Amino acid sequence: MEGKLLELDLFLPKEEELAEEEPQPLPGGGLYDLIIIGAGPAGMTATVYAARKKLRTVLISIDLGGQPVLTSEIENYMGYQYITGQELMAKFHEQVRRFPIELAIGEEARQLAVQGKQFTLTTSRGKKFTGRSVVIASGKRSRPLNVPGEKELVGRGVTYCATCDAPLFGGMDVAVIGGGNSALTAAADLLSIANRIYIVNFAPSWQGDPVLVEKVEGSDKVEKFLGYEVMEIQGKDRVSGIAIEPRDAAETIALPVQGVFIEIGLIPNSEFARGVVAVNSAGEIEVDRHCQTNVPGIFAAGDVTSVPEKQIIVAAGEGAKAALGAYGYLLEQRG
Repeated sequence: MEGKLLELDLFLPKEEELAEEEPQPLPGGGLYDLIIIGAGPAGMTATVYAARKKLRTVLISIDLGGQPVLTSEIENYMGYQYITGQELMAKFHEQVRRFPIELAIGEEARQLAVQGKQFTLTTSRGKKFTGRSVVIASGKRSRPLNVPGEKELVGRGVTYCATCDAPLFGGMDVAVIGGGNSALTAAADLLSIANRIYIVNFAPSWQGDPVLVEKVEGSDKVEKFLGYEVMEIQGKDRVSGIAIEPRDAAETIALPVQGVFIEIGLIPNSEFARGVVAVNSAGEIEVDRHCQTNVPGIFAAGDVTSVPEKQIIVAAGEGAKAALGAYGYLLEQRG
């Protein structure tokens, strides 16, 4: 979720809208019962559960909705046979707004610190929030390729969000990098938009769901390069092509494309908490079945954690567990 501010401008409320809808800060000074970091499915669900327990809560996030906002079609969230990611997250946000919690949207988490039995979060704007407990639900962000030409051409044909940018590439030849569900979904979104779609995957086989593989492979617009590595994204003012090589041979292939959709996985937004809570080799925050980290009073939920199966419905459930865990922790502290 963190790091997606520019891509989520269509969903992020304008300042005047936030001013109209945000409740006033709750009485009792600057100490919160619970600080929730991240406003994706996990964070917003945790907020509702915390509010229902009458906890003095602040929800802090750089944006609203997290990764689901970048998803065009959702067919596996119970209660909805079909809904877009933006529509579903708008419903989450609408439910959050029913409760008297303080919102700090547009604030990016920068540093989490422990001070005795209290926790302080500092944002990139220098604001500080102090609470008796914390739920980290900061999600993940897109992983870059780190190849020549990528940084220089971001926004000039290089994109990490097919849902956001696919309509800009009507009638063009494009490349989708990756072989998992994100890449296959991006390719599926582009079928009715792009002229030609090259899928370049480092692995020799797909890592996505069979239903998506079938949809993509069934189109004559798609040409796949499995077991290939992107060496360079080419172009001066805009993307003009990519250079790829097979992993088992020294042969460079040039693909003339006007767009490159990078879908090679995600990085946990856990940097601000590293050194405070334990993380695994992937940077995911380690939690137990109660969503408790190794630090009493700090809980975590959603895609930023080590919990398997990164799904919206799983993140929402983990957010509920984390808030209930924080509530139980606070009861123990007061007892």
